[in-house]
Amino acid sequence: MAHCSTVLSQIVRIFPRHEFLTLANKYHVGQKFRSFSRWTQFVALLTAQLTGRDSLRDIVDNMSAQAGKLYHLGVKPFSRATLSRANETQPHQMYEELFQRLLVRCQNLAPKKRFKIKEKLYLLDASMIELTLSLFPWAKYQKSKGAAKLHIGLDADGYLPAFVDLTEGKEHEINMARELELPKGSYVVFDRGYTDYSWYQDLCEEDIRFVTRLKSNAVTIPGLKRRGRKSPGVLLDQQVQLKGTNGTYRKIVYLDEETDITYEFLTNALDIPAATVAELYKERWQIELFFKWIKQNLKVKSFLGTSRNAVMTQIWIALCAYLVLAFLKFQSKIGHSMQQMLRLLQLNLFERRDFMGLFAPLRTKKTLCDKQLVLI
Repeated sequence: MAHCSTVLSQIVRIFPRHEFLTLANKYHVGQKFRSFSRWTQFVALLTAQLTGRDSLRDIVDNMSAQAGKLYHLGVKPFSRATLSRANETQPHQMYEELFQRLLVRCQNLAPKKRFKIKEKLYLLDASMIELTLSLFPWAKYQKSKGAAKLHIGLDADGYLPAFVDLTEGKEHEINMARELELPKGSYVVFDRGYTDYSWYQDLCEEDIRFVTRLKSNAVTIPGLKRRGRKSPGVLLDQQVQLKGTNGTYRKIVYLDEETDITYEFLTNALDIPAATVAELYKERWQIELFFKWIKQNLKVKSFLGTSRNAVMTQIWIALCAYLVLAFLKFQSKIGHSMQQMLRLLQLNLFERRDFMGLFAPLRTKKTLCDKQLVLI
């Protein structure tokens, strides 16, 4: 039988060690570690994400039990206090940069979006993470409640988180959106929570096209109706102006035959079919599914530390875990869903077997009885 390293060892090869050590030196603060390292911290927290560990003690006990299978990774035994201190004090920006490097590799392999538009498409949204205010005093939301808000800009090619930020729960989504540096000519889709007419004008000036829903109380000045045959479901396709602005926009009223719900869309994309505008907004549902997936399958709701740095460290490594699964899926063209991949990894992470063998269909030898037809 051919020798195989552990599945975990095969996974972390995605991260070149020389690049990782360069980042570790760049983002180190305080005294030099004696036996602990940022690599040990990363492997421990990545393993915790992939195996669903809930606490520092759980992580340390799990890694100690597998110590014989970790020595070749350069991971030495460590204490709970050491891991906690690293999470609290060592800058999370290191894992942010590591995430960005892995994101580029994933984007190079990601399948293209299903729409005919050539430009990049991004989906914006934010999700609330409830926190205890007494433990997380920086996460202000209400007088007696704490929360953090995770802002994500999802790349529609492969549904990869291209823009990430964590703010206080009371921070409005539009503040994060204004800071985004979207590529010129790209498309961005968002819901009515991002309504801001001055931002719309900024997007137009930066040659960025957007699709959103029009608020029910929005005041519009009707203009010319678009000529030509309307696509099924399109009830109105008309140029409009928003009160208080000078730009020309497009209002589309669309009836979804599946749900029998009528939607009013607003966009500055004047040269694409109205049905495509409706499809682009429907694509926004993918970011809702993304938030649901990471909250159900990764540790982004309960945290191992209380400082903002510890929380961000955990979130960045959780997103790195998501990119690892996406990268392996894109590279290997595995037919399994990412949830199926994660479940198989949870059971086999420390096993010495070929990674691709986990996802190969089970082959059984046919016996004579399988071929016989028994007549009674």
